[in-house]
Order: sequence, then C-alpha cells, then structure tokens
Amino acid sequence: MRKIARYSALAAAGLLALSSLTACANDAAGTASSGSKGDGKGTKVKIMVGGLDKVIYLPAMLTQRLGYFDAEGLDVELLSEPAGVQAETALVSGQVQGAVGFYDHTLDLQVKGKHVESVVQFSHAPGEVEIVSTKKADDITSPKDFKGKKLGVTGLGSSTDFLTKYLAVKNGVKVSEFTPVAVGAGPTFISALQQGAIDGGMTTDPTVANILAKKAGKVLLDMRTPAGSQAALGGPYPSSSLYMQTDWVNAHKDTVQKMVNAFVKTLKWMSTHSASEIADKLPADYSQGNKVLYASAIESTLPMFTDDGVMPKNGPETVEKVLKAFNPAVQKADVDLDKTYTTEFVDKVAD
Repeated sequence: MRKIARYSALAAAGLLALSSLTACANDAAGTASSGSKGDGKGTKVKIMVGGLDKVIYLPAMLTQRLGYFDAEGLDVELLSEPAGVQAETALVSGQVQGAVGFYDHTLDLQVKGKHVESVVQFSHAPGEVEIVSTKKADDITSPKDFKGKKLGVTGLGSSTDFLTKYLAVKNGVKVSEFTPVAVGAGPTFISALQQGAIDGGMTTDPTVANILAKKAGKVLLDMRTPAGSQAALGGPYPSSSLYMQTDWVNAHKDTVQKMVNAFVKTLKWMSTHSASEIADKLPADYSQGNKVLYASAIESTLPMFTDDGVMPKNGPETVEKVLKAFNPAVQKADVDLDKTYTTEFVDKVAD
C-alpha cells in the first residue's frame, strides 16, 4: 500500500499560523453581518469556507463586508477551514447550512450517497496554480515529471488533490507513482516548498504571489483563467461555489434565494471594480502587511470569476471527466449532473 507522506513538525507549526489567521477571519466574520431587515436579527445561516483568506473564495467575505447579506435580511456567520474537503465535512455533518468550496465535491458526494448542489457558481476556472520548487524547476517541466515526486495539496481528498491526480494520469503518471502531501496553504505550503518537504504542489493566491515574490518557486501550470483551464483540463472548470444539502435547499428556498441574490450582487460588483478596490474592502490582515502584493494576487485571479453566478456551459461535464480519470468510484457511477447544481435561484436574481 502506498504510504502518504506526513510532515508533522511543519503541520504543527503551520496549524498554529492557520489557527491565528482563521481566528482573525472569524472575528471579522462574526461581527460584520447582523441582518438589517425584519426584527434586526435576520435569518441565521452558517457557512463554512475552505479558507476565508484565499482569493478563490473572496466573494464570501466580500459579500459580508459590502453589506449585501444584511441588505437581504440575513445574519450570516462565516467560518473557515484550511481545505475545501473540511468545509464539505462540516456541511454533510450538519454543522453548517452552506459551504463555499469547489463544485467538484457535489459529484464526489453524490457517488457516496450524499445529495448536495451548487446554488450559485462563482467561477469558470479553478484559480489554481501548479508551482514547482525553484530547486526542482529543471527536473519538473511538465506533469509527465510527477513520477517519484512529493506534491503538495491542501488536504487529502481536496480539490487540489483531485486536480493533481488528474494532471498526473492525463500525462501518463499513475496516482500510485507520486506522493501527495497535505500541507494546507499560505505559510505551511511555502515552508514545505522551501524546506524540500515537497517538490512542488497546487495552491492559490495569495500563496502563489508570495512564493513568486520570495523566488521560492516557479509556475508550471496556471489555471487562474478560462484559457488556462481549457489548456490544462480541456474545458471550463467550475470551481468556487456555494453548495448546500439538497433537502435543506428545498425546505428553505426563500433563504437560499436571498443568499444567491447577495452573492450575485457581489460578483457583479467585482466585475466593475479594480483589484485594489476589492482589496480595500477585505480584512487588513489578509494582505499580510503587503497590500500591493495582495492586490496583484487578486488581479491575477480575477479572470476565474463569473459575473452572474451561472454555471458555465459544459462545466459539469469537464468536472466529471476530470474525476473519472482517476476516481474508481466515479468511474463506476452514473452521475446525475443535473442534481449537482441548480440555476433556479440565479435565474430569479433581478438585474
């Protein structure tokens, strides 16, 4: 049986850093949305985000900071986990009503007998970047070179894990021929890269921007744009989304509609404002003391976002193709893509 590499010392140190950042994010989240309609308290909704400070998930905090949840009469509490797979776990266990994470989890969960659906799609590209250590840049020039390498992912079973496996298999490398290493994002990912615990890995901004600024790594594949997604994955790849348990959606359609209204309003706002203006609206600690670098990270990732929350055409099919390439459970299953997302709510959003 293939052994999964463990990086205990780094993980312990990184957990402290992540816990500190998460605490800051949660403090900001807990006070920003109070619900301005009705009795002043609003309808309470808890959302788990697979990393509040990640640029790919910024619509969550931005919606709160812009006051759009309040305007819809919602009292939204944003919580944070380092990886999307942990947000998924929180959702299916009933700890939260919604998860902001990758759409691909809806397919993975369906084959496990769990029914969840994306209700608003933030993106049409993964927003992910495959980075290789500067020291290994000559040895890893394409995914064909993944064999025998240690590759960082946010968590085992996460979307970065899924995409890394797909890129390997697509390029002739079996999933048993490389070692995925769960190193989270931010400081833990960067330390793993610098110290040689990983040879490369998949991550997002602002981690990407910090790695490049430190000259600790080089970009191997850039999937922050629709063109990058097409080149690497063969089509649009809907990633960041708000997904919820289908039964809960059907029982709380009015609340879901209000949430979708707020998120679509944010996506439209993002499409008409600069990266610097977006950065100014987010918690100060997200920039980690360098607002210029943080704004550049946002600018690099902005092309991944939709401006209307609509599922991109052929996006679900691309995701299914990616998962089928390496996941035996999905290969054997007859996935009903129509049940993994709905456009019912985005279709009703007023222009």
